[in-house]
Amino acid sequence: MNSAELKQKFIAVFNPSKATRIFAAPGRVNLIGEHTDYNGGHVFPCALSFNTYVAAALRQDHKVRLYSANFDSLGIIETDLEHIVYHKKQNWANYPLGVLSVLLKREYPISCGFDMLFWGDIPQGAGLSSSASIELATATALNQLFDLRIPMFELTKIGQEAENKFVGMNCGIMDQFASGMGKQGHAILLDCNTLQYQYAPLKLDGISILLCNTNKPHNLIESKYNERRAQSEQALADLQKKLKINALGQLTEEEFDKNASIILDPVCRKRAKHAVYENQRTLRAVKALQQNDLAAFGQLMNASHVSLRDDYEVTGKELDSMAEAAWKQPGVLGARMTGGGFGGCVVALVENKSIENFKKNVAALYTKATGYTPDFYIAQAGAGAREIKE
Repeated sequence: MNSAELKQKFIAVFNPSKATRIFAAPGRVNLIGEHTDYNGGHVFPCALSFNTYVAAALRQDHKVRLYSANFDSLGIIETDLEHIVYHKKQNWANYPLGVLSVLLKREYPISCGFDMLFWGDIPQGAGLSSSASIELATATALNQLFDLRIPMFELTKIGQEAENKFVGMNCGIMDQFASGMGKQGHAILLDCNTLQYQYAPLKLDGISILLCNTNKPHNLIESKYNERRAQSEQALADLQKKLKINALGQLTEEEFDKNASIILDPVCRKRAKHAVYENQRTLRAVKALQQNDLAAFGQLMNASHVSLRDDYEVTGKELDSMAEAAWKQPGVLGARMTGGGFGGCVVALVENKSIENFKKNVAALYTKATGYTPDFYIAQAGAGAREIKE
């Protein structure tokens, strides 16, 4: 839907008397650095050209009405400013309500209700962070509509707090940060321990970032995500008995190997190994990109997937089958699962001249192995959350 269609749909759903404004926030793909964000390591995501769009208008009363064109059958979800609480039956609307809840708790002057219509072209359940994009689109809209003047950097933290404390998903900052702070044509190297970041141009001459959707739905809240986080925290607590660190991401591989035996539980030890090694892989990958060594970048992507499969154990049959099928194809520099795991997408670097054969061959191998039919999208590094002006 374009802006005009969004406004028409808004009028059809809400019959408003006030002018509507349009906001957008992108999904993201993480090129490397997985499950390092909440372990105080580095991540390397880029915002995508897929977005969640919000048409919004203020009301005269305290009613809050939310509607998603992607979840038509759920109709309008209605509450008011005095009753912003989590309910499972509110489904997708818990993400924007979570953002509103954080803003109200922080006593930002949200003086009246509002109507919001959401529509997104981010593939659902693909692990491309549609939830963070909903949060950042909402935060950007409320920030502008109520003239709150909150810097985007801070809005990303508000989005994360909404997901952690309202929705109950114990995620790190990466998804919201990439959605809010994304920059066209660039990826972001973000140190999740300090929140220092730098943009890196994605110079991929003759090569594309291909997203390979397993079409195996995943629900991270009900998956092993929170369990992995707890195991990593246990490993850190054991290491802190000897080492002065506040995050696994502060360790080099050598320091970890020297002290790994301090971690009592062998499973927690494996989780920590992944967090430490993946962080160092990410730093090496960005260096390789800066030196235009895309072959080295691709090899590090492959190693990342192996670590996520063997040490962090968050891949599963579908992601492994997809990555293994990708590795066999000519013109592929590297491929790995991206996102939380247990379904979603594999991200691959593929030479442009090989893309059509890649899609055909990988689809055949993957469907034979899993019974699922995959989808493929060429990813473009898009802009971060913003208002869309006419």
